[in-house]
Amino acid sequence: MSATVNIQHFLPHRKPMLMVDLILELDKEKVRTVFEILPENIFVENGYFAEVGLIENAAQTCSSIVAQDYFDKSDLQNKDKKDVIGFISSIKTLKVYSLPKTGEKIETLATLISSYVTEFYTTCTMKCQTFCGGEFLMECEINLFIKEKEDEKG
Repeated sequence: MSATVNIQHFLPHRKPMLMVDLILELDKEKVRTVFEILPENIFVENGYFAEVGLIENAAQTCSSIVAQDYFDKSDLQNKDKKDVIGFISSIKTLKVYSLPKTGEKIETLATLISSYVTEFYTTCTMKCQTFCGGEFLMECEINLFIKEKEDEKG
C-alpha cells in the first residue's frame, strides 16, 4: 500500500492510548509509521517521550502488518467498522538509545520475522526500529497476539 492511511481507522486504540498517527508504507512484511510527540501525551515525562511510549508505538506499528489481513484492502476508511484486538505477548529484546522530545516526530519501521495464523487468531514475531530526525532511538523484537473482536451480541 502506498497511500498514507490514518491508523485510527484500523486500531481499537483511541486517545490517550493512540501512539501512531499515520501509516506511510505497508505491505505483507514491513510497515513505516509516523507519530508526533505532543506535550499532553500521557507518556511524556519532563519534556521527553518515555520508554513505555516508544514500546507502545512499536506495538501499534507492528500490529498493522498482521491486522491488515482482517480488513478489506479497498476500504482505507474501514467503513465496515471491523474491530481487531491485540496485545504484546512478549518482548524478546529491547534497546533504547535515546528519547525524543515533545514536538518531535518519530518514524517507526517494523518487519515481520514470522507468523502463525489460525482460523481464530494470529501470533507473530516482529523486529522494530524507531528514529527521530535520523537519530536511532530504539530497537526491539516483540511477539504479538491479534484477533478480530467478537460481536458483543453473540
